[in-house]
Amino acid sequence: MIPISQGRSRRAALAGAVCALLVTGTALTGCSEDPNEGTNGVGRLPADQIQSRAQKAAESVGTVRLHGSVVTSGRTYTLDMRLKEKGGVGSVTTKGATFRLLRIGDELYLKADAGFWGQGADGAGGGAAEEGDAADAAAAEKLASKYVKVPQGDPSYKKFIGFTDKSVLLGGLLTLHGELATDGHHEQAGVRTIRVTGDEGSGGTLDVSLEGKPYPLRLVRAGEAGTLTFSAWGTDFPLEEPAEDETLDYGKQLPTS
Repeated sequence: MIPISQGRSRRAALAGAVCALLVTGTALTGCSEDPNEGTNGVGRLPADQIQSRAQKAAESVGTVRLHGSVVTSGRTYTLDMRLKEKGGVGSVTTKGATFRLLRIGDELYLKADAGFWGQGADGAGGGAAEEGDAADAAAAEKLASKYVKVPQGDPSYKKFIGFTDKSVLLGGLLTLHGELATDGHHEQAGVRTIRVTGDEGSGGTLDVSLEGKPYPLRLVRAGEAGTLTFSAWGTDFPLEEPAEDETLDYGKQLPTS
């Protein structure tokens, strides 16, 4: 007599072999695996609830890393930022210029090379260094590689502080537009995800983790306004003020083009 457990194993193996041999499109009911088996279960929810769960998961932890591109006011910014509730640090690239942002509380610091300062703090080009103004070129060299404290009344402060604010940045990004629907199961950096779309993708797409908490892992913004990936949710990182000899307080306003 064959033991019951051995008989079950043989039947399971036989069933698996039969399913594997079936031609796509002719599979019998019960042969395909449940893509939500062993997950956190959000893949079984309606699309609007998945988006809501992802937003709540993002709000529930204090830290995240995001990298990718954001298009705003016709300009593309490439970001690699680590954010927490009261600060953030990372790099931003736009129009070929790369600079580093550091925020601790309300204090915002910007660190860049002389080329960046020479074309103005907004990176628009046409700055004093390009025009050959020796005095301003010397000022750009002085600012280079220093953490320059950005005045709170400066336009650059209002423009860049949003890149360092977890609540503001994610609050504005993690909302899809239009009619929501799910668009199958996918994978992001080895993690299984469920994808939610707005207006069949034209309103953006959001990949939400099916493992652990339903964190957002990848966002494609509506209107080709950039793509961002999210990682290191809840992983803390140090955030320290720059040393005094590495810091400059420019004054009331940064140089602009």
